[in-house]
Amino acid sequence: MREWNLSIPASESQVRALSVGDVVYLSGRMHTLRDMGHRRALEMLGRGEPLPFDLRGGCIWHCGPIVRREGEGWHFVSAGPTSSSRFGALGTELIRRLDVRFTVGKGNMGRAATEAMREKGSVYLVATGGCAAVYAKRVALVEEVHWLDLGVPEAIWVVQAERMGPLVVGVDARGRSLADDCQDKARARIREIFGRLGIDGGRRCVWWPKQTIGSESVHGGSSS
Repeated sequence: MREWNLSIPASESQVRALSVGDVVYLSGRMHTLRDMGHRRALEMLGRGEPLPFDLRGGCIWHCGPIVRREGEGWHFVSAGPTSSSRFGALGTELIRRLDVRFTVGKGNMGRAATEAMREKGSVYLVATGGCAAVYAKRVALVEEVHWLDLGVPEAIWVVQAERMGPLVVGVDARGRSLADDCQDKARARIREIFGRLGIDGGRRCVWWPKQTIGSESVHGGSSS
């Protein structure tokens, strides 16, 4: 595991040097996007219209901040990550269209996004839930706000960050996924434990929406 201090925008070669598990601090321009912001951006691009902000080579931050008006400007009060799984398909399309280098959020974005990151030289950085006040302090300046008609959390906030982090590389540009690595290790450990207990690890039980190795059918679950 390595620690990186990177500036936005970053080059493709810088991003491809990152590996799953590395710790990253970002400085530079970040754009908050949530559900409605993703949709409106893609609708505009689909109509051939330019966006009022530039995401090319930049950073998308999955965040719906609490923001306070101060005179003619704005101040970030709270800025925690929101669950990125909601933006898998939408975020994947923005990465492919605009060569977005960094996506910051919570959880993961799915296999399609991982493949897009591998192709485009992009990474997914995992922020820690419950640290919204800490991340808000890393926002040095609110440069612009777009689409306030969507509401404060859904608007696009363009901010200057100073050492935003710590962030952990959850998906790197080689297509490795921290979530997948953890799941593989967990499955291997389950098989090891089942083996010691004499449980048939080849027997599988489907229990919506999960599938557990070695379980018997319980409460309507189907085994095979």
